[in-house]
Amino acid sequence: MNFGMLITFIRQSVRLSSTLLLGSTGEIITEKSGNLNLGTPGIMAAGAISGIAGAYFYTRSGAAFNPILSIVITMLCCIAGSFLTTLIYAFLTVTLKTNQNVTGLALTTFGLGISNFAGSIINQKMGGSGVAAFPEIGKAYRASLPFAPKLGFVGEILFSYGFMTYLAIVIAVLVSFVLTKTRVGLNLRAVGENPATADAAGISVDRYKYCAILIGGVISGLGGLYYVMDFAAANWQNNILDQFGWLAVALVIFALWRPNIGIIGSIIFGALYVVGPFLLKLTNQQQELLKILPYLFTVIVLVITSMRNKKENQPPQSLGLSYFREER
Repeated sequence: MNFGMLITFIRQSVRLSSTLLLGSTGEIITEKSGNLNLGTPGIMAAGAISGIAGAYFYTRSGAAFNPILSIVITMLCCIAGSFLTTLIYAFLTVTLKTNQNVTGLALTTFGLGISNFAGSIINQKMGGSGVAAFPEIGKAYRASLPFAPKLGFVGEILFSYGFMTYLAIVIAVLVSFVLTKTRVGLNLRAVGENPATADAAGISVDRYKYCAILIGGVISGLGGLYYVMDFAAANWQNNILDQFGWLAVALVIFALWRPNIGIIGSIIFGALYVVGPFLLKLTNQQQELLKILPYLFTVIVLVITSMRNKKENQPPQSLGLSYFREER
């Protein structure tokens, strides 16, 4: 691998990491409330296709193209789509106390199915080529900082990404700060560890759970939007996001439920996922085999943290368990 390929490899790793970082940060917030949301892949797909739908209606509106307006419209559509999809999960698991694992898996099936259905309709209306493309919007999302080319390889590595790459890092740092340094974060962690004790202390368990699930779902949905608009250059194909939602869930464990560690972990996962094509001597089958490495690393981290048995490296004590107030 020569120097030019190395720069490209680093940039590809960082760009893919943003999808995983947003997805895992959203899931960490949800899990800190004691809810395990295995519907993250479906939420990311729903957010992505909602953004694509916004792009379709905006480009077909006949208005003169405005890059900032196109970003605002697609992001608002993504937020609305991921919020409504996550609301289904929150209502079922918090209000109706359904099994979180089953509900999350059903939501993944629903999100991926509805995104493929909507994507097929948009694709047919755009000519039926199999790919719904919005190159102008993709260019707006991928626009790098204007001074990046002047800084040589440093600019390429650090400043040549679209705004959502930096947004993902800011969100992860902000979430980490809120969880560890604020009363809201303390209350949320209390709800996830022991909801009965939190309830007895006057903390509204259901309110914290709803807020955490919905905010986490919206952040995960932005991860899906990022992949489609930036990494895939605003091209939609069915089943484009299936695997990345599960990688985001695996990253939560790898990062030990800490968004700040997730920043580094997401880059490692991104590098492991994209490294195959850069190793020229590998066959296609061997390149595909490399894509299991993030999951393998996650299992190793899970085994090590379980053996060390440190509480700060464990998931919330009530993760995956519904809270019944009358049993307090």
